[in-house]
Amino acid sequence: MVRAFIMVKAGSGHAESLLGTVRGLDHVAEANIVAGDFDIIVEAEAEEVYNVINSVATKVRSLDAVDDTKTYVCLE
Repeated sequence: MVRAFIMVKAGSGHAESLLGTVRGLDHVAEANIVAGDFDIIVEAEAEEVYNVINSVATKVRSLDAVDDTKTYVCLE
């Protein structure tokens, strides 16, 4: 099992509406609004790294309300 964390910077005022959309994506285990440099942290799990990157990170990045993302794949 591969796990990754995707940090999402939402457009101004879009974090709450974006959260529901992100939570509905395949392979998303958890997503929460946070304070700090990013607005949402997404925890994704899949069998392969490709599935995490393709199914979650790429789809999140393509959403209109997303300004920026950073993806961190867990090594353990």
